[in-house]
Order: sequence, then structure tokens, then C-alpha cells
Amino acid sequence: MEPLLLPEGSRHRGALMDLAIELAAKASGFRRSLPPGLLAALADMVRAMNCYYSNLIEGHDTHPVDIERALRNDYSKDANQRNLQLEARAHITVQKWIDEGGLNGQAASVRAACEIHQRFCKLLPDELLWVENKNTGEKLKVKPGALRDSDVAVGNHVPVSPGAVARFMARFEEVFGPLGKAEAILATASAHHRLLWIHPFLDGNGRVARLMSHAQMLNLLDTGGVWSIARGLARNVATYKALLANCDLPRRNDLDGRGHLSEEALVDFTRFFLTTCLDQVRFMEELMQPDRLRTRVLLWAEEETRLGKLPQRTGPVLETILYRGQLPRGEVASLLNTPERTARRVTSELLRQGVLVSDSTKAPLRLAFPAALASRWMPGLFPDKN
Repeated sequence: MEPLLLPEGSRHRGALMDLAIELAAKASGFRRSLPPGLLAALADMVRAMNCYYSNLIEGHDTHPVDIERALRNDYSKDANQRNLQLEARAHITVQKWIDEGGLNGQAASVRAACEIHQRFCKLLPDELLWVENKNTGEKLKVKPGALRDSDVAVGNHVPVSPGAVARFMARFEEVFGPLGKAEAILATASAHHRLLWIHPFLDGNGRVARLMSHAQMLNLLDTGGVWSIARGLARNVATYKALLANCDLPRRNDLDGRGHLSEEALVDFTRFFLTTCLDQVRFMEELMQPDRLRTRVLLWAEEETRLGKLPQRTGPVLETILYRGQLPRGEVASLLNTPERTARRVTSELLRQGVLVSDSTKAPLRLAFPAALASRWMPGLFPDKN
């Protein structure tokens, strides 16, 4: 699977390293621009978004509204839809564990890949843990966290034999594990493809690779989990899959590197991957521009109030939290210049609708980004649910 890294002498390194540096600066600037209270709320929303798009790449369409229902233990009566909700909940659980430091900054490792797979698969319903050999019709059970012990084929690509998987994974960690920050950002795309090329698990490799890429970016760029590479990959899924397939091809000629696999194809995928990351940071930065976000949220609150779905004077509460990131409950009455009883009615309704959240009855109020309101508050984040 060489080359794993673009060599120092590659004529493409300069332009790609410029992309990596621009991505680091853009991601850091966006994260710093967010009030702490909004940072946590946005990260929760992005987990649902990341889950939706990553599963969509695999052909599993579970809308974030249904994902939120699953997080509240509200499952569909349809068995297939319920299984997809459980799958989505598993994905979000694993990403939350990653976001909270579960990998200790060691994403490009055998342990990380196996633990991500193990944590994800152990939460899946049994029906989603079986794969069928298309040639023999034999059904095989996926073992959470276990390297595969069967031969597989992925399209035209035949990954390494089961007996070689451990050796290739050891080489993967040897190369990608100890890289410095700038080189590691540049190599994230290569690590993404090479993991898929090895195909270490019987099933679930795509989800593992995208969660691993998320973990690498979280660590390298200190993203705060507030943007998602999966959205960009899913929106360009044909290009994503075509470039991945091209990276499976052997070296074309003497000008195509010195490894077994095509260096030019790896360059193309790296450029696509880094550009996609940049696009997603810009997209989220645009959505979260304070003035525009404030206008969308307050316009929604005004319309809901006119329809009688929200009590009067909810706007100042939302506006203050947008500006400050959070609001102590005891300040609501003075903010609105109303009796405590009226203030409690306003906050209770906003909490009931999932617009605000609080860690306890005495903790400050923070904004949430419920999926049902995404089309109003954050248009384009994901498709509307019919």
C-alpha cells in the first residue's frame, strides 16, 4: 500500500501543504468565534449531521429528526426504520465518546480503529451485524472490534488476505501514528484511503474511516466538533467514491511515484479531501454569522408567538443567549421586566420545545439547535424531512 505519505520531493507538496495550513487557520478562527455556550450546542447538532451523512454514504437514510427521537428512546414501530435509528444512535454515541477525548489524541492507530468498530457494532441490532458473501451466499457475523478472518471484495478492489491484515495495520500505525501536526493534516486523506484499502473489518469500515478522520481533525485542528467532513463527502459522493477507487490502482508509469499504488491518484484524493474540509468550515462559518443567525432565530420566535405557539417576550431571552452563550435562570425575570411566574412560563416553554437546554433546574440556560428547526435556523445543513 505504499506510498502512504507524499514524498518530500513531490511537486504537489507545496500546494497541498498550503491547503493544509489554510484549513488549520480557518478551522481555528471559526472555533474561536463561537461563544462557549453555542459551541456545545452546535457540536451536538453536528454529531447528528455527521451521523446522517456518514450513514447516507452507506445507503442508510435516517433523518436527524428521527435520530433525535432515537436519542429520546422514541423509536419507529417499523422494524427496519427502528434498526436504522439504533444504528444512528450508536454512531452518535461513539462520536460523543471521541469528542470527549476517548482516543486521547491517538486516532491513527490499530487500537483506535478496533475500539471505534467495537463501540459502534456492540450497539447495533443483531440484524445489522450480518453480511453476505455475494459469491457463495454464505452469511457471516460481524465481530465487534475484531479484525476480519474472511476474504472480502469491495467493488473491483480485493483487499489483503485475512492473514495479512494485522501486518498491514501495524504498518499503518507505524507511519501515520507519530507524524507532526502539519504532516498529519496533509496525511489525513491518505490514512482515510489506506484504512479502507486494508478493509480491516468484515463490515463497518466506511463508518470507522470517517469517524477516524473526524477524530484526527478534532485533535489536529482543535475543531471543537463544530463542522463535519462527512457532509462534504456525502454531497460529492460520486467524486468521493471515484477518487477512492482511483487510489486503489497501481502506479501508472515511472512518473507516478515509486510505490506500488498510484501517487497521482493519492494527490488527487488529498486535494479533494482538504478542499472539502475547507468548504465545510466556510459553510458552517457562514451559517453561524451572529447577525444572520440572530435574525433567523428571532424571526422564527416572532412567527411562533403570533401563532400562539410561544408566549410573549421569548425574543429577548433567545437574543441574550445568542450574544452571551448562556443565561442564568434568575436573570430572566429582570431581563423581561416581568414577575417570576411569567419568566418561568417563558423558559419552561422554550425548554419544552427543545429550543433551550439546561444541565439542571438551577443551571444556566443554553441554546439548542433542534433538528426540527434546522431548515429555519440553519438552512442547508441537511434536507428537510417530508
